[in-house]
Amino acid sequence: MSKSPRIVAELGRPETPQETAARKAESSRVYRSSQTFRNLIAALIATVAIVAVIVFAVPRGEPTPRPEIDVAAVAADVETTVGGHVVVPDLGDFWRVNAAGLENSAPAVWNVTLAPSAERERGFVRLAQAFGADVTWAPQLVNGNAPTGTKTVDGLAWDEFDLGERGAGNVSYALGIQAGSDYVLLYGSRTPQSTAELASSLTTQIEELKEAG
Repeated sequence: MSKSPRIVAELGRPETPQETAARKAESSRVYRSSQTFRNLIAALIATVAIVAVIVFAVPRGEPTPRPEIDVAAVAADVETTVGGHVVVPDLGDFWRVNAAGLENSAPAVWNVTLAPSAERERGFVRLAQAFGADVTWAPQLVNGNAPTGTKTVDGLAWDEFDLGERGAGNVSYALGIQAGSDYVLLYGSRTPQSTAELASSLTTQIEELKEAG
């Protein structure tokens, strides 16, 4: 006994062979599409998991600390080169040295770049000792500006360069002084008070240079 064709409710009659084939083909297409989407999601999840393992499992270590500069040792070498005394800043606990060396220019210049040790502190001060120079040398480091006045620190009269908006390269303030045959300049972006405190730490060396000169 043959089985009667199934009546499709949407059609109200049995499907034709062509409609049956079309329905099955559409079902296969939908199934394949859903499988492709699931596979894509699974691949993305696997990729994210692998990346997470790489990021969190691979040891990165601590950043290599910057080697400290022995400014006294560098200064000793410079003194041998120039045949005279160079000013060495007293770092204390506040300052660290970022750079130190002799600039073979005309005149030769002993340079030391200082920055606060504490991360919360900002700014810098550069110490520049120009050998065989005077105040006329200083403007080239302070955007061409001449001294705006004088400031007494520990009984010594320093030339003051209060630059304000006339500064350049983050240099807004400077103190300079004739130290024998050399000119010493402290310039940078620290406050006048901070710069004067650094100048105070150099008083004895400045006086010795004045006497020697």
